[in-house]
Amino acid sequence: MAILSGPQWTQSFPGSSSLLDLKFPFDAAANAFISALKIAGATVNISATLRPPERAWLMHWAWMIARDRISPERVPINPGIDINWVHETPQRSRQAAIAMVDAYGMQRLHVAPALRSRHTEGHAIDMNINWYHNLKIKNNWGEYIIIQSVPRDGMNNELAQVGKTYGVIKYHGGFSDAPHWSIDGR
Repeated sequence: MAILSGPQWTQSFPGSSSLLDLKFPFDAAANAFISALKIAGATVNISATLRPPERAWLMHWAWMIARDRISPERVPINPGIDINWVHETPQRSRQAAIAMVDAYGMQRLHVAPALRSRHTEGHAIDMNINWYHNLKIKNNWGEYIIIQSVPRDGMNNELAQVGKTYGVIKYHGGFSDAPHWSIDGR
């Protein structure tokens, strides 16, 4: 018998926030870029690296239901996940999905998590980056770049250019997934 959806599902199929779980060649690129950020005085908080496909599937459909993009009855069956998205009422189904979105920390995510992504491959990282004054950071070519522009966080265009020299590409979708960096920007 399938188990009703809800925040308890976020404990199933745990993801990782460890750099050790990234795959070659992105692992070396991310480590080098993060090291340069920390040496420059930036704060880096990693929230996700490798994500099991089952976790991605749960995150995707919870987000879709919570945002009224699909009715719970229309979610395709995943033979490896014994979840029931359909509660007693449509409102309770949506409330359970919203609770899952909240428990996954996806409240500010403006796009559904991908079913297959660079995270499921080990070629992506979600990280919050910030600093308080000008950031003097070394790019992968050994040149120092002084970033004086705002914002002083991971959405800074100059920082994205520095990351690119390491092979860590800022997500191309802008603010829809602000903490996301990957091997190719997807």
